[in-house]
Amino acid sequence: MDRNLSLITPTGRLTLGNHLGALRRFVEAQDAASSPDDCFFGLCDLHALTTPQDPAELRATITEMATLFLAAGLDPSRVTLFRQSRVPAHRELSYLLECTAYTGELNRMIQFKEKGRGVPSTRVSLYTYPALMAADILLYRPLVVPVGDDQRQHVELTRDLAIRFNHTYGPVFVVPEVRTPAAGARVMDLQDPAKKMSKSIANDAGVIRLTDAPDVVRRKVARAVTDSDTGPDAVRSSEDKPGVTNLLDILTACGGSADGITTYGALKSAVTEAVVATLEPLQKAYVELADDPAYVASVFTSGSERCREVTASVLADATAAMGL
Repeated sequence: MDRNLSLITPTGRLTLGNHLGALRRFVEAQDAASSPDDCFFGLCDLHALTTPQDPAELRATITEMATLFLAAGLDPSRVTLFRQSRVPAHRELSYLLECTAYTGELNRMIQFKEKGRGVPSTRVSLYTYPALMAADILLYRPLVVPVGDDQRQHVELTRDLAIRFNHTYGPVFVVPEVRTPAAGARVMDLQDPAKKMSKSIANDAGVIRLTDAPDVVRRKVARAVTDSDTGPDAVRSSEDKPGVTNLLDILTACGGSADGITTYGALKSAVTEAVVATLEPLQKAYVELADDPAYVASVFTSGSERCREVTASVLADATAAMGL
């Protein structure tokens, strides 16, 4: 079926970029869906363990992220919200896919090459997690997987593993097509506009968190990197003006307009107003939901139960096909 499936790793507190590039897209998919089984959105908490995490901090991050999913407008009566770790089939199928993958393929994965190769304290899970990501996808049998350039390699590996498994053991998996979505809001770090705004960065001076108060947003935007250009055409998008371009992109993505803006001070003021207006309803809903953590937990518990039902047949087919 033409199913929407997306997961976010709780390795840090969600940012404006996560809202504009992911959560807002999830809500749009929800609005187009006809059943909760059309959209599965989850927290891939097992992926967070590929690097060291303080258990208390991870637990708090998961709770905040789950609350923000609902605060952003996701309705549990219209979509399925779940936690990866609460659906055992993800771990079980991951091992079967590890038995299908080759070390040469995993050696080429960019995450391992950049973060783990040659580092003595690298966790084995960082090396093998592409198999878990493949399981995350194949368990739900989506026809298409929308993916950005940073994850395209992993989805292509998923296709390779599905094709190899089907050829070796029989037609168990749907081989999903890779789709690069139309260019959307790509929010860059306000202090280093060459890098994407990251939820896991330690220094968040250039990162707008979804729970940042208006005065915090104002301070961060005011200190955003621009350049020394002056004149009436200084406020413009250009490859050689990454900081200004980033601010303009944020302004547009948040529903603002740069018409008539000729100074960086005016630009930053407009960006601040647009961002604060975008975050205001989400933050209001977040405060209300945070007062009822039992409800938030129950939503993800129910969604995870539904996922166990949906994934059971896929895992059973894969296990039987391998002779187990």
